[in-house]
Amino acid sequence: MIHRRAPHAPHRTAVALTATALTFTALLSTPLASAAKPGPGSGPGPDAAPRTGEIVRTDAGLVRGARSGAHRVFRGVPYAGAPKGRHRWAPPRPVQPWKGVRDATKPGPLCPQVPSAYAQISSTEEDCLALNVTTPPVADRHPRRAAPVLVWIHGDGSVGGGGFFDGRRLAERGLVVVTVNYRLGVFGGLALPSLRGSGTFGLQDQRAALTWVRNNARAFGGDPGNVTVAGVSFGASAVAGHLTSPASKGLFHRAVMASGEAVMDMPAGAMGPGVPGYPWYVWRTGREMEEITAEMTSTLGCRDRRPQRTLACLRALPVKTILKVPHIMNAFQAFGHGNATLPELPPKALRAGRFHRVPVLSGATLDEHRTFVGMLYDAVGRKFTEADYGRALRTAFGRAAAKRVRAEYPTSAFASPALAWATVITDRMWARGTHAQHDALSRHVPVYAYEFADRDAPMFLPLPGDFDFGAFHAGDIPYLFEDETAEPQFTPAQRRLSAAMSGYWAAFARTGTPGAGGLPAWPPHRPGPDADRPYATYTPYTQSLAPHRIGAVDYYREHNLAFWKHEAGSSKVVSE
Repeated sequence: MIHRRAPHAPHRTAVALTATALTFTALLSTPLASAAKPGPGSGPGPDAAPRTGEIVRTDAGLVRGARSGAHRVFRGVPYAGAPKGRHRWAPPRPVQPWKGVRDATKPGPLCPQVPSAYAQISSTEEDCLALNVTTPPVADRHPRRAAPVLVWIHGDGSVGGGGFFDGRRLAERGLVVVTVNYRLGVFGGLALPSLRGSGTFGLQDQRAALTWVRNNARAFGGDPGNVTVAGVSFGASAVAGHLTSPASKGLFHRAVMASGEAVMDMPAGAMGPGVPGYPWYVWRTGREMEEITAEMTSTLGCRDRRPQRTLACLRALPVKTILKVPHIMNAFQAFGHGNATLPELPPKALRAGRFHRVPVLSGATLDEHRTFVGMLYDAVGRKFTEADYGRALRTAFGRAAAKRVRAEYPTSAFASPALAWATVITDRMWARGTHAQHDALSRHVPVYAYEFADRDAPMFLPLPGDFDFGAFHAGDIPYLFEDETAEPQFTPAQRRLSAAMSGYWAAFARTGTPGAGGLPAWPPHRPGPDADRPYATYTPYTQSLAPHRIGAVDYYREHNLAFWKHEAGSSKVVSE
C-alpha cells in the first residue's frame, strides 16, 4: 500500500515530529554529558611550554597537542577553510597555512546547531571544520611501523561534534583515532537549483577530512594506506554514501557502520504520530532536498525566482537568524542523491555491487526502536496504550495487514504495548534494513555482521518515566569510546564486553578481519545460496555481543524476518 503526497507540499508538522525523535538519536550517538567540558588532552594552554613529541607538522603548519596519560591528543585541528560568507553552501576548500605553532590542546568550535531539551549545547560558529587526533601510547609505537587509522563520523546530522568522542580506548589498542566535525542540518544539506554540491555539503566535509588524513596521517604515526572510516546512525549512513561516492575512492580501506540506515525505509508513523512514510530513511532526491529548502527557508525573506539571488540573500544572513527557524536543522537530516557526490541512489548502488570494494564491519542493536518509542511515550510519562498500538499498526501497515501484524506481535507477549510496538518497528524497519544491507554488501566484499545485545546497557539521560530501553539505539558506542557518564555504571561483565568490542574493532582496522587473540571467532556473513529461499537451509553469521555471551545468533529468525519478507509490500511509504 502506497501513501502519496503532493510533490510540492513538504509536511512542516511531520518535520517537527520527526525532528523530536531524531534529536534524541544525537544524544545517544554523541556523548553529551561532558559537552561543556574540554576532553582529554586539553591540558596546557597556548603559552605553556610544549613537551617532547607534542609538536607535529601538518601540511598547513605546526600544531601543538598535549599528553593524556600515555597518549598524545591534538584537538581542533582545521582540515578545511571556514565555510562562511560566499563559502557558505559551497564545497570545502583548503586550509590557509599558518605561521608559528598552532595550539591544539583545546576543543575546536562546534558547527552551528541549536540546543534541545536533552542536549544543552549550541553554536553559531561557522569556522568549525576541525578534527581531533588521539595517538596510541608512546611506549607502544613502533618506530618503523605506522599505526592503522580510524576516522569516526558522529551521528544525528543536526547536533554534536567529533570532540565529544574520547578515542583513548581504541587508541590503547594501537590505532590513531580521528574524530571529525562536519556541517550539520541546513548548513550541510541545503539545496537550490544549479547550486554545486546541493544536499551533500556535510558529506563533502567528511571527504575533505579523509583527504586530510591521507595527507597528514604519517605525521601522527598513522598509516595513510590503512584507514578505516566508521560511523554510527546518520554517520553510518554517511559511510554508506562514501562507499558509493566516486570522489571518495581510495580514501579509506575498510568501513564500519553501526546502526546505519543506508538500506532502510520508514513506515508511516514509525517515528511518531503524523510522520509520513518514506521509501528511504536518509536518502532524498535533489528535487526533494530543494522542496525542503524552499519550505524551511520561506520565512527568511530570501525567496526569489532566481536561485542565485536566493543563495546570495541566504548567505548574507547571520547564523543566529537562520537557526531561529523552527526545526530547520532536523529537516535536513538526509543526503541528496543524483549529483556529483552521490550520482546514484546508494542502496541501489550497493545492491548492484557498484561501490568501493573494502571489508565491512556492520551491525545494529537488539532493541533499536525502543529509543524512539520510549522518548515519545512511556519514558516521558505518556503511556503508550492498547489503543495507541492499534492506531500505530493501522497507520503503518493498513487495516488488513495490521490484523496480521497484531496476530504476530500480540501485546500479551510483551510487558507493555510500547514494547510490542518498539519490537514491530525494530524488526520491520531496523533489522530488515540491516539484514538487506549485509546481504547486498556480502555478495561482493567480506562483511562481519554483529548485534549488540546488552539489555542492561547504561541509559544515561534524565527521563522522568519508567521504560525498559534494553539494547537501545547507539547504546553500544560508550563501549568503544570512553564516556564519563556511562563508564561509572558499567559492571565488571560490561567492562569485559567493552574490552572485547574494542579488541574486535581494532583488529578489523588493522587487518580487515575482527580476529583478535583470546576472543571468540567471528566468521564472515555470507548471503544465502538460493535467491527464492535464501535462509531455508543456511544461516548467515551474525556475532551477538553481550556481557555474558559472545557468539552466533540467528538474526533472521530472531527478528522474524521471514514474516516481514512476506509482509514487505504492506507498509505505507511515500513513493519516489
